[in-house]
Amino acid sequence: MSNALKIVKYPHPALRHKAKPLSVIDKEVRIQAEKMLELMYEANGLGLAANQVALPFQLIVLNPTADPNQREHERVCINPTIIERKGSVEGEEGCLSFPKLFQKIRRARSVVVRAYDLKGEEVEISALDLEARLFQHEIDHLHGILFIDKMGTIARLASRGILKDLEKQYYRAQERGDIPPNAEIEEALVALEARA
Repeated sequence: MSNALKIVKYPHPALRHKAKPLSVIDKEVRIQAEKMLELMYEANGLGLAANQVALPFQLIVLNPTADPNQREHERVCINPTIIERKGSVEGEEGCLSFPKLFQKIRRARSVVVRAYDLKGEEVEISALDLEARLFQHEIDHLHGILFIDKMGTIARLASRGILKDLEKQYYRAQERGDIPPNAEIEEALVALEARA
């Protein structure tokens, strides 16, 4: 299963599926985290949440540099929660599940995140500006919240064409049999959850 991971595009049901906390950090979780980092770098992304690769677990990876050669900036967070938010700032956001869509989103300027690392140790991370935005964006994903939900009215109207195109592509891929029916995807997500 972990070899076949790929980034799913809107409106794939995994994107609205609330991720379950992981109770075990085993070899499989480490392999999945590594694969997610690879996919993120391949797509020139800054962050990726597990439900973006159709895994219903609370696992996110990010690197504000988007540079695989700067691994010291990499973060792998399991069961992350934001315990503090400060300030407010608007900035442009995109998402690997929404190719070509970028809009201004208002987020907290700084956050404190509590999570577990791959060794199972609890960590507390203070993040500012871009890194804070990434944490908020990816942790939202784990709760089935997408950045399109945070858009203002004008941004939402401006995004309609791209969203309609993404929906069309998705349903065409389902008709061709490239993507299973949504009910089947939901069943698979629930089956995976049982392993958390």
